[in-house]
Amino acid sequence: MTDIEIIKNKFNARHKWVLVIGDLMLDRYLVGSVSRISPEAPVPVVRLKESFDRIGGSGNVAANVAMLGIKAVLVGQIGNDIDGKKLIEILKKNHIGTEGIIKNKNPTTTKTRIIGEHQQMMRVDQEAAIDLIDAKALIKKITILLNKKPTIVILSDYAKGVLSEQLCKYVIRLARSKKIPVLVDPKGIYYGKYKNATAITPNKKEVIEACNIHITKKTNFLKPLLKLKKLLNLQFIVMTKGENGIDLIQGNSIKNLPAVNQQQVFDVSGAGDTVIATLAACMIAKMPIERSLNIANIAAGIVISKLGTFPITNQELVKSLSAQYSDQEKKIHTIDELMEQVAIWKKQKKKIVFTNGCFDILHVGHVTYLEKAKKLGDILVLALNSDSSITKLKGKSRPVINQQDRARVLAALSSVDCIVVFGEPTPLHLIKRIQPDILAKGSDYKKNQVVGYQEIKKWNGKIELVSIVPGRSTSAIIKKIS
Repeated sequence: MTDIEIIKNKFNARHKWVLVIGDLMLDRYLVGSVSRISPEAPVPVVRLKESFDRIGGSGNVAANVAMLGIKAVLVGQIGNDIDGKKLIEILKKNHIGTEGIIKNKNPTTTKTRIIGEHQQMMRVDQEAAIDLIDAKALIKKITILLNKKPTIVILSDYAKGVLSEQLCKYVIRLARSKKIPVLVDPKGIYYGKYKNATAITPNKKEVIEACNIHITKKTNFLKPLLKLKKLLNLQFIVMTKGENGIDLIQGNSIKNLPAVNQQQVFDVSGAGDTVIATLAACMIAKMPIERSLNIANIAAGIVISKLGTFPITNQELVKSLSAQYSDQEKKIHTIDELMEQVAIWKKQKKKIVFTNGCFDILHVGHVTYLEKAKKLGDILVLALNSDSSITKLKGKSRPVINQQDRARVLAALSSVDCIVVFGEPTPLHLIKRIQPDILAKGSDYKKNQVVGYQEIKKWNGKIELVSIVPGRSTSAIIKKIS
């Protein structure tokens, strides 16, 4: 299935659900126009035009999950007051489970933003004291809900007291015992309470503060982030960087995933909530992490173009992805998608040429080879080595370019009709399934060295060795650069 089909199918999340634990709050907006300064004090006068309430804090994470089509249940604390009742009412309207929410005599945390001419003029906060959080009641609710086995747990920390060290450690320990992934949107400078979670998703400013990084023109985030990942025993870290996209720290490397389709920014409130919710949804659909974060990038770009903490919707994400999904990108297939297309080509009596390789740092030798391979038939199918398979073949320093970027660049070549990424040592399983008419390989091979040499005889296919441009290779380019 394509990304769009997966999202339309609500991330294949039937009978799966997300438990969101954290600081609940109500976001209130007072919006108006500004045309004069108050005679009482040198402050602008906002003439109120409208007011509206939105779900804030961890509730916005749950709202994002729910609007993507996945069941979400909240755990948190609110006051037994008018704002608390309003928040419960909005949560239920958005089909968010409220059985994990407890009420007490403290006020519901409420942030009131005063907006004049699309500019935030002031924010007024009302919140409960941290030491009045009822940890015992929350842990009791959490235990019941975790025993019902959610698919993923999200800890959404807004530093309002719900996610104490005691509670975080309890949740992570219990979730791990049940093999439930835990994603954390952290806050503050002490990250020790998130130890043993699956991943954390801080923004760049939060990373600088938590890791005590001194910023210069040459600041390298890799070393402190790797240290943090090891210290907290995390599988990966996601660092959000606004208009500069997202950094993924996984294994011993850092990869930048650029922001996509950057729109006019009206309000960055809740962008981090959208990222972690979309990541969770993609993980439920068993998408690779890089692919998940590219989709999260697109989702965040949509919500920051709106005023207020609006969650992403399934329909908006599909629409935006469809716009991103160019004719070139349609060349990139999963194996199942490829087989559907191969069946069509064979019915049309098309001659299918198959080739494979790493194609790391595309150069003239690659382009020339692919042009010649395409001339051998009607359709050129290119099987591209995955990042992990290249590392096994060529060492830890390779690939230089990640598989998504390599596939996207190759898709821009008119000679290439279809690309499929494979992770096995050889593409033999693909060759057996596709049964191409021609196996193409460079002339630096002998025919009996080509993977599939014996198998292709079974369906009367043949091997073609394509002359290569001498002295052109990725290894030579890397050596020259270094």
